[in-house]
Amino acid sequence: MNTSNQMNCDLLVIGSGASGLAAAVTAAWHGLKVIVVEKDAVFGGATAWSGGWMWVPGNPLAKRAGIIEDPQQPRTYLRNELGHRYDPERVDAFLDNCPHMVSFFEEHTSLQFVDGNGIPDVHGNVEGAATQGHQVIAAPYDGRQVGPLIKLLRKTMRETSFMGMPIMAGADLMAFLSMTRSFKSFMHVTKRFTRHLLDLALYGRAMQLVNGVALVARLARSAQVLGVTLMESAPARRLVFEGKAVRGAVVSTTTGELTIRAAKGVVLAAGGFPNDVARRKALFPRTPTGREHLALPPESCSGDGVTLGESAGGCLVTDVASAAAWAPVSKVWHADGSIGHFPHIIDRAKPGVIGVLSNGRRFVNEADGYYDYTSAMVATAPEGQEVASWLICDHRFLRRYGLGYARPFPVPVGSFIRSGYLQRGSTIEELARRCGIAPDALAATVKIYNEHARRGEDPQFGRGSTPYNRKGGDPLHGGPNPCVAPIEQGPFYAVKVFPGSFGTFAGLKTNGSAQALDKNDKPIAGLYAVGTDMASVMGGFYPSGGINLGPAMTFGYVAGRHAANAMDHECHDDDETLASSGTSKASNRMPLPTH
Repeated sequence: MNTSNQMNCDLLVIGSGASGLAAAVTAAWHGLKVIVVEKDAVFGGATAWSGGWMWVPGNPLAKRAGIIEDPQQPRTYLRNELGHRYDPERVDAFLDNCPHMVSFFEEHTSLQFVDGNGIPDVHGNVEGAATQGHQVIAAPYDGRQVGPLIKLLRKTMRETSFMGMPIMAGADLMAFLSMTRSFKSFMHVTKRFTRHLLDLALYGRAMQLVNGVALVARLARSAQVLGVTLMESAPARRLVFEGKAVRGAVVSTTTGELTIRAAKGVVLAAGGFPNDVARRKALFPRTPTGREHLALPPESCSGDGVTLGESAGGCLVTDVASAAAWAPVSKVWHADGSIGHFPHIIDRAKPGVIGVLSNGRRFVNEADGYYDYTSAMVATAPEGQEVASWLICDHRFLRRYGLGYARPFPVPVGSFIRSGYLQRGSTIEELARRCGIAPDALAATVKIYNEHARRGEDPQFGRGSTPYNRKGGDPLHGGPNPCVAPIEQGPFYAVKVFPGSFGTFAGLKTNGSAQALDKNDKPIAGLYAVGTDMASVMGGFYPSGGINLGPAMTFGYVAGRHAANAMDHECHDDDETLASSGTSKASNRMPLPTH
C-alpha cells in the first residue's frame, strides 16, 4: 500500500462486491487507472455471501442454447410487476446492456458463467413471465487460480455452507439433498467433501469456489490482472470535490488518512444500508427499534455509500414497494456464543412443510419467492405482536431435506434441539405449546392441510401451481405435486423465522448511465452509484431470483464504460471486433486466463 498521504487514479470505486468489481474491471479494461477501496479486511461484500444468481434476460448462454426471446417479453413482465414504479429509462438501460455485460466478461476476463436456463421467473401467472433463459451464475472456480489474493477474499457465509464448504445451487445442491436416495448423488457428495477436507488441511479454507464466492474471486482475479489497485481495511470517510464535481475521496488506512484523487470520479458500491439500524427503523415496516430485522449482509454494509452520496447532493429514493429485499431468516446460536442468520430459500418449497403465524394459521403459498413469504408475514402477523412465523414439518421431512440450519440425514440434529433452534413435540399440539402457537388452531390447520396434501392439492394457497413453485419442489417426490406432502410422521419440528433481507432496495437516485442525480434530477458530475447504493431498478419489487446481482453487475459495467467515455465513442460490437482482431486501445487490456 502507498504510505504517502495522496494517491491519484482515474476512477475510485468504494466497495468490492459484484457491482464495484464489475465497474472496476470494466473501466480498467477500457484503459483507466482504477483503485478499489474496501471497508472490511476482506473483499467481496454481500456478494460473497449470496447465491450468486444473476437475472439477465437475453443473455448469450441462453441464445447459445437455442432460447430466443422477444426483447419485449421481459419488459412486459416488468411493466406488470412494477406498475407505476416502472422506470423506462433505467429498465431499458438494464435490459439493453445486460446481455452485453455477460459477453464482455466472458470474452475479456476470468469471469465465466453457467446458465440457469431452467429457472422460471417467480410469478408465472403474470403476463410476460418466462419459464427459462433468464438466469446465469459464475462458473465454479478453483481458488488456487487467484493466487495469494485468496487470503483476502471473504469466505462463504458460515450458515449456508457445510463445514465451510459452499454448495452450488442446482445439480450440486440436489445431489446433497438426494445423497441417501441416489448412488450417483452419494458419490458426488463424497468426492466434493473429500476434496474439501484436503483443501482445509492444505489451505485452511474452501478452495472449490461456487455461488457468490466464485463470482467475487473471478472478478477480483480479473481486476488484479488488469492492474486495479485493491485496498482492504480502507473505509471512505468523505468525498473530495473540485467545484461541485466529485473527484475522489479521503479514506482511512492503517497508516492514517489517505486522499485518493480520481480524475473521472467515484463509484459508490458500498452495499446499501441493511445494517444501518436508524435507517431501518425509519424505513422498514414493523421494526420499532430497527433491531428486529435480521439482515444477511456483513455488518460493514451500513450505509456508507448512501451517506457519501447525500453529502454530494444525492437523493435517497424511499418511494419503493419495499425498502428491504425481504428474506425469511432464522437465528442460529453457534457454540462459540455468536449468533448467525440463516436464509430460508430452499426448504419452504419442499413437500411436507408449512409456515404458520402465532395464531396457528397459514398465511401464504410457502413455495413462492422468499420476498413474497416475508412481505406476507410482515403484512399479516397479528398487530401488537412480534412479527414472526414458524416453519412446521414432521420427522420424515427433517431427515430428508433438513429444516433451515438443521441438516438432513446423516447429520445429527440433537444440538439444534438443545440450543432451541429447533422445537420438537411428539404431537402437533405439544409442538404448538413449545412455540407459543395456539394448539387447537395449529392442529386444525395441519389436519386441513393434510387432507388435501394426500392428493397433492393445496386449494387454500395453490402451492405447486406455478413453474417457479415446482422448480423449488422435489422432483424425486412420488406424489402428483412436487411441493406438497402431508405432515403426519411424528415427532414434529418447528423453526422460528423472522423478517430479514439480502440488502436494501431504497437507494440513491440514478439515471440510465448509473450517474447519481441531485434533487433536480441532474447528474452529479463524477459520481456514480451501483449495486444497492443505487435505488432498485425493480422499484422495490422482487420479480425473479437474481434481480439484485443482475442489475448490480450490469450497472457496474455501465458505470465503468461511462467513466471511460466508452458509452459515447464505442458501440458494443467494437468490443467483439477488438477481441477477434487482437487489437487493444490501451496497453493494460491484456488477455486474461479464463479457467
